[in-house]
Amino acid sequence: MADKKNIEVFSAGCSVCKETIETVKRLAGSHEVVIHDMNKPDIATKAKNYGIRSVPAVVIDGKPASCCAGRGPDEHILRAALA
Repeated sequence: MADKKNIEVFSAGCSVCKETIETVKRLAGSHEVVIHDMNKPDIATKAKNYGIRSVPAVVIDGKPASCCAGRGPDEHILRAALA
């Protein structure tokens, strides 16, 4: 397996966010997954620093993943990013 990745998921608790979290956890394997609650001001600030403007959003090793641009996550792009 490639180097262990640090995966962050920014969520507001909506159904699409929950689905994204489940997908990320399923695909992540042994990679570290941290879920961030966007309802907390410090987390919203962190998301803003990444350039995140909508949720759900996934950040892999400090870089926003293109898998979640638009309407929800694209599993194929997420799978490639985690490879």
